Amino acid sequence: MQDIQTTLSQGWTERLKQSIPWGSSTGSKSPVYAPEEPGVIVRGKGCRVWDADGRDYIDFRNGLGPVTLGYGYPAVDEAIRRQLDNGIIYGHPHTLECEVAEMACELIPCAEQARFLKTGGEAIAACIKIARAYTGRDHIVQIGYNGWLNSNAIGGAALPGRTAQVLPGVPLAVSSLHHACGWNDIAVLERLMDEFSGQIAAIVIAADYSSMEAGHTYYPAVRALADKHGTLLIFDEIVTGFRIAIGGAQQYFGVTPDLAVFSKGIANGMPLSVYAGRKDVMACCAPGKVVISSTFGGETLSLAAAKACMDTYRRSDVPGFLWKQGEAVWGALNRLFERKGIPATVRGFWPCPAFGTTGGKPGSEVLPLFFRLAYKHGISLYNVSYVNFSHRDEDIAEALVRLERACDEYIETAAG
Repeated sequence: MQDIQTTLSQGWTERLKQSIPWGSSTGSKSPVYAPEEPGVIVRGKGCRVWDADGRDYIDFRNGLGPVTLGYGYPAVDEAIRRQLDNGIIYGHPHTLECEVAEMACELIPCAEQARFLKTGGEAIAACIKIARAYTGRDHIVQIGYNGWLNSNAIGGAALPGRTAQVLPGVPLAVSSLHHACGWNDIAVLERLMDEFSGQIAAIVIAADYSSMEAGHTYYPAVRALADKHGTLLIFDEIVTGFRIAIGGAQQYFGVTPDLAVFSKGIANGMPLSVYAGRKDVMACCAPGKVVISSTFGGETLSLAAAKACMDTYRRSDVPGFLWKQGEAVWGALNRLFERKGIPATVRGFWPCPAFGTTGGKPGSEVLPLFFRLAYKHGISLYNVSYVNFSHRDEDIAEALVRLERACDEYIETAAG
């Protein structure tokens, strides 16, 4: 591996570790492939980011998913600036809160009413509270990672791709009410529904990104099972929403949940989440019922960004573009892997696929080296990588040149 001297970017990493546990407020952002991986990013434009040393990367992390249109996307930034001149937050609702809720109800199949929070995890927790109030039941089935505020099931996802048998900070009395179930495992879900018959308030589903195609049969089966048991169905659309389709997995697969959460795709990086659903279920949020309230839920800069984003999605078929450009880069990368004999692959739907390995090779051997070399050659990747609306044809072509260099060095390094 190339010897890279300590950089300004690495120096920031050391400073971060002194004042912030884990070196970041977001676990997935703390670098693990130094010195090739940037310690900090200081600027982004379009589909590219720059670190503190001025090194540029064609970026497929996109803020871990929220940057769907691109860094500094003009329509969004202009909307934020206009609203900034008029104020950020008030002691009463702003008209944007109404307008964006109306747009969400228009674009999201399950949404008859909607409310706002700041993060996907807290919005999932809000939906669980609503489901418990609506059904009078306590138990929850969790499928996939539903955010740290809902990382309560033993054997479930404590972080994306990381299961936990021990849950520090979660009392057993709480974790005993949450049950983990694997994606596309209808048999286990049926057993849980029978074992806790009449006690399960909701099934919460986040799709498995590497095998999302199974949703064509899985989502209808879960919908039928939830109806059979009088259980609410909650779709975690934090990643899938405004990405695989404007209305997310529910639109793409044609299965309507009772409640859903959208977040990463809605405001091009501004902090906003939407929890929405059937009017009779959302009525649990009425005065004197379930308390879910946040001072910053109606913050106007994020709502202005969301309005501009949703206008752009409708006008420009952004999901269609993400499918096309995703296939262009990830399909070509898969062909590079195959041609050069690298036991890696990119699986799933092109707007949000996941990296994996082939030939029985554990990911702990293959992917860390490949990711490290991708960073070295100016490509920023993550386990789930994304294109955004600013990844134009010339950017994809340049990215593939850089990725081929990473593949060639992978072969040299692995052989030596």
